[in-house]
Amino acid sequence: MLLLFLFVLGGIYGGLFTVQEASGVGATGTLLIGMARGRLRWPQIRASLVDALRVSSGIMMIVVGAFLFGYFLTITQFTQNAVDWLVNLPVGAYGVLAIVMVGYFILGAVMDELAMILLTVPIVFPAMTQLGFDPVWFGVIVVMAVTFGMICPPVGMNVFVINSIARDIPLTRIYAGTMPFIAVDLVRLVVLCAFPGIALWLPQVLGL
Repeated sequence: MLLLFLFVLGGIYGGLFTVQEASGVGATGTLLIGMARGRLRWPQIRASLVDALRVSSGIMMIVVGAFLFGYFLTITQFTQNAVDWLVNLPVGAYGVLAIVMVGYFILGAVMDELAMILLTVPIVFPAMTQLGFDPVWFGVIVVMAVTFGMICPPVGMNVFVINSIARDIPLTRIYAGTMPFIAVDLVRLVVLCAFPGIALWLPQVLGL
């Protein structure tokens, strides 16, 4: 498994395949290793395929719903009205950014990451670019905010996922265990907002 891990990451950074292709390589390699070591039989393979089909179906339903929602936003001109409202708020550019981040934290308690990105980015991204924020930097900030919301109290979907796996650990203890990570994420988010160059250094080096 360590060799597979190194091969997948090495292939991504070495330019052998894209991130999407690497996921297929990793899944195929895991299947071959499991079969070669005798730990994967047909019942386990069949169960894995069924689980993958369920997850993929759920993701596709989210994508289809997001496209329908985007079409609705287009024909109702909601996006343009929302962008104008955000840009004209009397709180300044960073005030609007703070409002958007708080919104992501709240949504992270009740929504999936992919659904949040697909439903909100078409609205907030044009507003952020009009306010003068770098689009690459804002993409980094959005990903951080979305993942932060998944562990943020009072809900935090990932906390309940962990609780469903570790039934013997109380939910309050899991929440307490997330507090140091929440504090670090907040500090990191504030630092990246105050110094955008940190997030933009590597894309600038790569010429993106």
